[in-house]
Amino acid sequence: MKKQYFFAVAFLYTIAVFYLSMTTPISPHEAHMFYTSSDLVSTLMHWGSTFIEGFLGLRIFFIGFGFLSIALFYKLSRTYFPRIEDAYLATMIFMILPGILTAITLANISIIVLCVILLFVLLYEKGYYAFLPFLMLILFFIHEASIIFFVALLLYAIVNKDKKLAIGSSAFLLAFIYLAKGIEIGGRPSGHFIEIFGLYATVFSPLLFLYFFYAMYRILLREKKTLLWYISFTALVFSLLLSLRQRVSITDFAPYVMISVVLMLNTLNNSVRVRLPEFQKRYKQGFYIVMISLGLSVSLIIFHKALFYLFVDPSQHFANRIYKPYNLAKELKSEGIECYDGAHGRERFQLRYYNILPCPE
Repeated sequence: MKKQYFFAVAFLYTIAVFYLSMTTPISPHEAHMFYTSSDLVSTLMHWGSTFIEGFLGLRIFFIGFGFLSIALFYKLSRTYFPRIEDAYLATMIFMILPGILTAITLANISIIVLCVILLFVLLYEKGYYAFLPFLMLILFFIHEASIIFFVALLLYAIVNKDKKLAIGSSAFLLAFIYLAKGIEIGGRPSGHFIEIFGLYATVFSPLLFLYFFYAMYRILLREKKTLLWYISFTALVFSLLLSLRQRVSITDFAPYVMISVVLMLNTLNNSVRVRLPEFQKRYKQGFYIVMISLGLSVSLIIFHKALFYLFVDPSQHFANRIYKPYNLAKELKSEGIECYDGAHGRERFQLRYYNILPCPE
């Protein structure tokens, strides 16, 4: 991908990010965190709201982490690809992933976790080991699902005989066990296996997820297994195994699998560039089809408001839980009504953000 094309896409992408952040109403998760939690996400949301009014204030810090993650991903790509054009292409694919675009425009812990993971891998690849324990400590405290990360580090360290990394990751795993932290495991076989594939399809786009699955499997069988692969593959396996017994939260696993774009493009290059030009055609056609699928998926997010006009029943729209309280609050305020008792669950916190409180008894 040429430099001028990349920066053109980056410019349009920046506009899309700020447009979505400023115009998308507060989500149920954001509202619940804003009013009931005192963790890092809630703190950053409150800080942002003191500087900037409206929805953008809630999300401004997460936008910053999002662009930082893109910059770190580009730096990491440069360590994998000799050609700068490949690094541009990998970074472009990474930033327009539906999961990345959503994580940047809505307040959530995933985008912060993603930054820490990318920085960790980048520093490890460059040999700056002194900073790694601090990043491991940060990840331990901010993300309970980071037990996946430490399992991946331990597996990589054992296979590659990295004693220091093995000791460090083992120490954090023991801390998880001692403090009873980590992903909750329970329930009984309940058939969420197919559901997790649907969730990954929304994070990557359907065709790109299929290629992600293929790339992980191909590297397992044939190619060099880097730290990046261990992190992504471990998260994938964990999520699939857990989905056999319980509903899986995709936000627990998404930061660890989305970094695999570098590996996917590297796998594609290894398949294409060893062949003569006349035998590369079908690979390139497949690549263009996957990119068109990815473009359609990200377009659905950017232009999601227009989709409401296509639904006879707005409740079928994937963003209805975000817009329903917002539209209700506007309707109530237009009628001079300042309280409402019909809200349930997290919808109450969304209405509270719009200054619509339960009616006094």
